[in-house]
Amino acid sequence: MKKVIVFGASGHAKVVIDIIEQENQYEIFGLVDSFKPKKSLLFEYSILGNEDDLPALVKEHNIYGIIVAIGDNCKRKTIVHKVQEICPTLQFINAIHPNAVLGKNVALGNGIVVMPGAIINSDAAIGDSCIVNTNASVGHEAILKDFSSISPGVKIGGNFNLGFCSAISIGATVIENITIGDHTIIGAGAVVTKNFPDCIVAYGSPAKIIRARTENERYLFSNLERKGKRAVLKQVK
Repeated sequence: MKKVIVFGASGHAKVVIDIIEQENQYEIFGLVDSFKPKKSLLFEYSILGNEDDLPALVKEHNIYGIIVAIGDNCKRKTIVHKVQEICPTLQFINAIHPNAVLGKNVALGNGIVVMPGAIINSDAAIGDSCIVNTNASVGHEAILKDFSSISPGVKIGGNFNLGFCSAISIGATVIENITIGDHTIIGAGAVVTKNFPDCIVAYGSPAKIIRARTENERYLFSNLERKGKRAVLKQVK
């Protein structure tokens, strides 16, 4: 089997590793991560270094491909562009769980993750480095632009358009014929019944705009980071 590297060593990477193992199409040679120490393990896989080590790893070990297993859209985009710059011949593989359902004429880009129980219906188009998470449902003729993501349990109607680097959070519902702009975040449990523009945060039932956001603003945080944010808020109060 062709050798691949997983970029990332967090919880999202664990799920991606499981999908690649379930597919049984590639051999995971190891992991690369920007922060975890070299030679540490995730499952049985060793962290081989960071992104700066990639060119040497690819050359020395005949690495065919890579998948960037980072949940945050903006961070994933940054790493993908860096990898393309330093390793232009490296292929971005897809990780599609065998229990996912893909309808007729579904178009897939590169570097995509489709998790168990996900359903992508006919004539949908999924852009590069998108994530369709566990038990999410994407309607017919929907379009997910590059680096966008659909969280677990999201239900999306047909003829939907999700903008570049945008995210629909856990358990949200989106009716048919809706367009969400670029770099926009729809919050968990939202019910989306109208279009939303670029660079906003919206949630509620029905969803409404809560505030503006910047293109590079993070929206996913580790447990440690969340604890730090809570501690800061307590000090402010």
